[in-house]
Amino acid sequence: MPAELIKRYEEVLHRIKNAVADANRADDSVSLLAVSKTKPIEDIEVLAEQGQKSFGENYLQEALQKIAVHPELDWHFIGPIQSNKTKPIAEHFNWVHSVDRLKIAQRLSNQRPQSMPPLNILLEVNISGESSKAGFTPQELMEAAPQIASLPNLNLRGLMAIPQAATDFESQRIPFAKMKNLLDELQQQLPDCRIDTLSMGMSGDLEAAILEGATIVRIGTDIFGARDYSNAH
Repeated sequence: MPAELIKRYEEVLHRIKNAVADANRADDSVSLLAVSKTKPIEDIEVLAEQGQKSFGENYLQEALQKIAVHPELDWHFIGPIQSNKTKPIAEHFNWVHSVDRLKIAQRLSNQRPQSMPPLNILLEVNISGESSKAGFTPQELMEAAPQIASLPNLNLRGLMAIPQAATDFESQRIPFAKMKNLLDELQQQLPDCRIDTLSMGMSGDLEAAILEGATIVRIGTDIFGARDYSNAH
């Protein structure tokens, strides 16, 4: 029901506002990315009418169908990127959060249409060192970032992470604080780049992420409800 969706959406906005205030940060310092994977276009339209313009998608084919209906929205690709998917991602998205190796960045730059502005990208960091997760190690990040920053059709804007799940607040803060330190290092290393974005924090840990410097929080379940993956592709 749209009323329930709007209520959940407003509750998430309220959580973000409170977390920003608790962290003594500026009101506009954190933006919400509504993660709409597996959710119908009608849900996106309801939120767009409420003023939400940025949506995150993990599954390329599903996302392209939605973008075709509403190309005016701000579309972020946040899922794993296979080499054979870079061309449509480069052609249709405003942001990519999940660049996890140099080769992917090179392909996105090469395949970004000249008629479009540079693609905003974030480098994914495996901040908890999990073998099951993609992403640069902190050391790899510092080696690859200058090369990626020099690619002509990309704007390197910052970093993204999905830390290992933790249940208590203090444990949640630790990897987010490491991410903020990495962003600071990256800004010092690349002073001519507009590196200003930390994409981190989801439904269960957005408060800890905002306290440690997140500028984009990626919220799905707490807005849209539980997911049905039977149609995901």
